[in-house]
Amino acid sequence: MKITPKENYLRLGRGEDPAYIPRFTMMGDEYLGEACCKMLQPMVFPMNQFVDGGYDMWGVRYRADANTGATLPEPGNFILEDIADWEKVIKFPERPEGLDYEKMYEHDLKAMNINRELSATMAGPGLMPFQQLVAFMGFTEGLCALVTDPDSVKDMLNAMVDWIEPVMYATVEYYKPDIWYILDDSAAKQTPFFSLEIYKDVFKPIYTRLAKPATDRGIPVEFHNCGKFQIQIPDMLDFGVKYTDPAQETNDLLDLQKKYHGKLCLVGGWDWDHHIPANWPDFEEEEIRQGVRDAIDKYGPGGGYAFGGGVPGMNEAAARVNEIVRDEVHWYGRKFTGYVD
Repeated sequence: MKITPKENYLRLGRGEDPAYIPRFTMMGDEYLGEACCKMLQPMVFPMNQFVDGGYDMWGVRYRADANTGATLPEPGNFILEDIADWEKVIKFPERPEGLDYEKMYEHDLKAMNINRELSATMAGPGLMPFQQLVAFMGFTEGLCALVTDPDSVKDMLNAMVDWIEPVMYATVEYYKPDIWYILDDSAAKQTPFFSLEIYKDVFKPIYTRLAKPATDRGIPVEFHNCGKFQIQIPDMLDFGVKYTDPAQETNDLLDLQKKYHGKLCLVGGWDWDHHIPANWPDFEEEEIRQGVRDAIDKYGPGGGYAFGGGVPGMNEAAARVNEIVRDEVHWYGRKFTGYVD
């Protein structure tokens, strides 16, 4: 029976098996007219941190990395030195009032050219608590603040959630996302940046608040967290997480599939640093395709899996590899389950 990319992906959030292996991308790029999900949310606050030299809504300046095209907080230019001074230093943006979210939704849906019958829509709170802390202070001072003055960190983060909470609830009410998308990279390649105790004390309550507008309405949460975050999963389930990406292979994904079968979908399983050709940027197409097939063969049988992965960068070789990956996942993901369009 034919199934839409949207329904195929939403099945995973319900703990069901997909008809074929979906391909997830944060950017919602289509392949052969398909995208399982796309971002659709109101741009209430400025999002200039995605351009070189731009600022986020809290006043942090961002610079672009020439190799990846991604932006990061400007090195050495941290605006908060002492977490105890956050109320004096952090300037909250003006919160727009009287917005017509219904009209905004209709405009954005048309402008983004999204067919909601075919693609699930994703929206989220627009706040990454840990990443915002280190954007303000840098990793060293931010991590020290979590140990020396966690109460001030909690006060700051809760105040930020208070500020954006009306927008979160309006987004859920008027944009009616299929998935609520929370992002916060709190782990390095081999371990989280901080202890599980700090996670439970400082961040879990914040994530719970960020998830609440969606979980109150039964909307599944997808959580983006790079690195080895697996120790945090039991707590993630408590605040409604049903999907996690990019599920990098530094985590024991096979073990996680067994432990959380039917409860959590692992979205990823293809880390570029495991597949970089020896002569990169030269590569053989078949090598890339085989890497995709290997990932699907490895994680597909365990259920609760969607392929996620690609090459960062803005060069021609990266674009070609990503095109090959999209094609291989599309066709092999169907062959793997015997699905026929």
